[in-house]
Amino acid sequence: MRLRILALRVALGLLALVPLCPFTVSLRAQDLRPLAGRINVAEVDQVLRAGDELERARKWGEALAYYEQALRAHPDLPDLEQRLSGARLHYEIISRYADRSFLSCLQQLREAEALDLYGEVLLNVESHYVETPDWRRFVEQGISATETALGETAFLQRYTLQVTPERSQQLVSHLRQSMAGRPIRSRHDARDCAALIARTCQRELGLAPQVVILEFACAVATSLDEYSSFLTGDQMDEVLSQIEGNFVGLGVELKADIDALLIVNVIPGGPADAAGIRGGERIVQVDGRSLREVSTETAADMLKGVEGSSVQVAVVSSTGETRQLQLQRRRVEVPSVDRASLLDRQHGVAYMRLTSFQKTTVRDVDAALWKLHREGMQCLILDLRGNPGGLLTASVDVVDRFVAQGAIVSTRGRSPGEDYDYQAQLVGTWRVPLVVLIDENSASASEIFAGAIRDHHRGTLVGARSYGKGSVQGIFPLGTTHAGLRLTTARFYSPGGQPISRRGVQPDVLVHVAAKPDSSGATVNLNRSDVVLDAAVGIARQNVAER
Repeated sequence: MRLRILALRVALGLLALVPLCPFTVSLRAQDLRPLAGRINVAEVDQVLRAGDELERARKWGEALAYYEQALRAHPDLPDLEQRLSGARLHYEIISRYADRSFLSCLQQLREAEALDLYGEVLLNVESHYVETPDWRRFVEQGISATETALGETAFLQRYTLQVTPERSQQLVSHLRQSMAGRPIRSRHDARDCAALIARTCQRELGLAPQVVILEFACAVATSLDEYSSFLTGDQMDEVLSQIEGNFVGLGVELKADIDALLIVNVIPGGPADAAGIRGGERIVQVDGRSLREVSTETAADMLKGVEGSSVQVAVVSSTGETRQLQLQRRRVEVPSVDRASLLDRQHGVAYMRLTSFQKTTVRDVDAALWKLHREGMQCLILDLRGNPGGLLTASVDVVDRFVAQGAIVSTRGRSPGEDYDYQAQLVGTWRVPLVVLIDENSASASEIFAGAIRDHHRGTLVGARSYGKGSVQGIFPLGTTHAGLRLTTARFYSPGGQPISRRGVQPDVLVHVAAKPDSSGATVNLNRSDVVLDAAVGIARQNVAER
């Protein structure tokens, strides 16, 4: 089924590739605090050394997230940009060669079909990407991707290649020299270069041309920005499932831990919930393979599978007890409203947490609002901490529940078709006072909501500056095979015309936390100390008193 971009204007999470729904990376072993202010050479060396350790351990997922955080803290370090690009190439190659849908695509495509796919990728970029394409850069990135692949064990074993680092370096140097003086001014030129390079690799290494051409196709999106990516068939299905609000899996949200996958949250009604798995427990073994032996990325991929299939996991509880469980993968409905309850009945202070913006979000929010209204809501605390985003239109619709009139958000792209001005509608507006919680992991569609509430003075923002992902992505299925592209098509601006990219949304009340509540997607525990929530409750009580 081919889907039009207008139906899929999304602003999805913080990592380009999401092994589960969602899977994030814990960086507890690294400390980026030296980057918060003016840095010196010693501090830069410290950051690069920490990255080196992750690279030597070939923990490319952790390295990718580490460099992304380092660049957010200090965006002016070219060494980090280069490290980030390299880590992403390694991570995506390993992920693709553990992806059954990608391997199936490789088996089915011939050279001519692979070139058609590459041409389709280039055409989509030319037609929809937010900036003018740099065709030469696509060729250079394709060569870099090929070089990276020739250094990865999974790639070499797949094609039984015996390539020494010296031989690989000689070939890559030859490829770069042969392309240096060649005019590359259009997508047709870039396509011809990929074909020529693929034939050279076939002659020198015995590698099938379609293998190299697919590396070029995947490398195009990688070279654009951190949010654009090539989507294998399974990855595209996953993204679309997240938009729909359901997916096939175990019903857990995970992040990488030391020799384990930490269970951040368990979705009610899913297979993990039925088996008694709880948040805070750790998966240490998948289908008999210990996470001491396989990477967290590989283990996360092993947890995926078709609906009705089974997987065996070893789960360690918070008390250290290990139990073996056989779980059946099922379709899990993911609610976008995690919790809706009254925190203070005397003052009518209500609380609602939004985990994402998906197709079901407006329905879920409406149901929660009416529930809280019946219970006596006089002021609403809306928690967007850790919310990575989702559908732009869902965010607009939720803003429209609280803003009576005026602009909600504007998008601007290279194509005039990407220029939209979303306006609030008076009908169905809730007048209840708002307190909105944000943090550094509130991104994208969450920032659309927070920016609109701030600019309209509709509520009080509490917490920390948001992530700063002010761009819109479109999902483009490819006709050549079951795969797709996620491309940045526009940037968005708050009602006051403020850009969000790399700036984020500043809270009205900044709350410093020494030990943050879990903002990585975990369910908020309202019974434990949470200074941000405590501050919000105080503001909400004051709002009620003033009314």
